[in-house]
Amino acid sequence: MPQIAQLSATYASQIFWALLFFGIVFFVIGKGMVPKVMATVDARDRQIAGDLKAAEAAREAANAQEEAWKVQSANQRAEAQAVIAKAKADAARATEARLAEANGRIDARVAEADARIGAARAGALGEIEAVAAEAASEIVSRLAGVTVDAGAAASAVKEALHG
Repeated sequence: MPQIAQLSATYASQIFWALLFFGIVFFVIGKGMVPKVMATVDARDRQIAGDLKAAEAAREAANAQEEAWKVQSANQRAEAQAVIAKAKADAARATEARLAEANGRIDARVAEADARIGAARAGALGEIEAVAAEAASEIVSRLAGVTVDAGAAASAVKEALHG
């Protein structure tokens, strides 16, 4: 077979050209492009690591601000509760003062009304006694035909009513 006989003559030149081609590819890609790609990958890794550190620092700062805000909010809430409690206490004192004043006025009016009622009752009792004394004296004079003194009739009516 002539192809096999020819193989030994071209074998050395094929190995030479394969080594030359792979050598060029190795130096162009391996020594020229790969370091640039690796430098880009390293730079990207450093950038990502820096961004992660910055994000972590920002998250910690945000957490610290949130805690400060929560403390401030709690303090403001406590101050608001104190103001509300003070306002309620002031309102309660003002209401109690107004109620005490109103109760004083009402008690004065009730006392005045009681005095008027007492006076009206005394006047009514006096009139009732006078009418009863007059009626008793007239009844005695009609039934018994005797004239009764007005003072005696009045004392008899007083004794019967209060008696």
